[in-house]
Amino acid sequence: MTNKNKLLTALILSSSAVAATAVINKCIKVSAVSQHLLEEPQSRCFHWRLGNIHYTKSGTGRPLLLIHDVNFASSGFQWKAVAASLASHYTVYTIDLLGCGRSEKPYMTYTNYLYVQLISDFIRSEIGHRTDVIAAGNACNFTIMACSNFPELFDHLILVNPESILSCSQMPGKYAKLYKGFLDTPVIGTLLYNMASSRQALRDQFSRYYFYNPYSVKESCINAYHEAAHLGYSPRSVYACVHCNYINCNITNALKKIDNSICLIGGENIEHEKEILEEYTVYNSAIEYTMIPESKYLPHMEKPAEFLAAVQPFLS
Repeated sequence: MTNKNKLLTALILSSSAVAATAVINKCIKVSAVSQHLLEEPQSRCFHWRLGNIHYTKSGTGRPLLLIHDVNFASSGFQWKAVAASLASHYTVYTIDLLGCGRSEKPYMTYTNYLYVQLISDFIRSEIGHRTDVIAAGNACNFTIMACSNFPELFDHLILVNPESILSCSQMPGKYAKLYKGFLDTPVIGTLLYNMASSRQALRDQFSRYYFYNPYSVKESCINAYHEAAHLGYSPRSVYACVHCNYINCNITNALKKIDNSICLIGGENIEHEKEILEEYTVYNSAIEYTMIPESKYLPHMEKPAEFLAAVQPFLS
């Protein structure tokens, strides 16, 4: 076989592999979103300048905004176990952040500043009053920044398993742009994303990190997270930005500046969680914290009764 024929054969095989991968990616997406598990009859839409934002509103009373963590598979579904109970005392808003869940997922770079603007604009436009906020995981970072920049919009803050101060401060590294560009490629990047967001990968994530008791993870929860991970135009964009630290920000000055009431809630079975929460009190001595036994990253999903018992006295 001549060199010309060898090159032609290699090109044909490469093209076939790329085409087959693209078909597999498409089939995974269609299958993941086919059950419409996240559809809600009371769904609302905030027409934000960078994309439409899905949210829900229920109950009556003082406004309370629930913000899920920034994760490729997260959405307002995360609060389903506690939202109805909270709605008996408050007007509860659950939001799907831009790039997550049922909200639009444009191809772009997602940053801490973007989410600070989104939350601030959402409160002004859709709530219209100073509001209490419960935020989870890395969403605590930009909630703190938003409260520092726009204190008139926020009342009580409850932060669930916030990241360590050091983790918050980690900026994009030397090769972050190159790595993000690779993850953003339409075929190979999507294939890697589909591997990271498979049902088995999500099941492992819940069993090892999200829940203390792996046997309490329901298949319906895995399916809902799997659907959220595949909705929208570019779901892998948030995945790339989180992995490359684009949504991080140094929050130490903001913590010192905030004069709001702040309560931290931690999963007792997260390694070094007590030290992480106590670190926050170093920068703001008014911060309170409590731990929920036999829980990890998502106590509001795994231990909803205990979570509500911890939240209610602080909000009252």
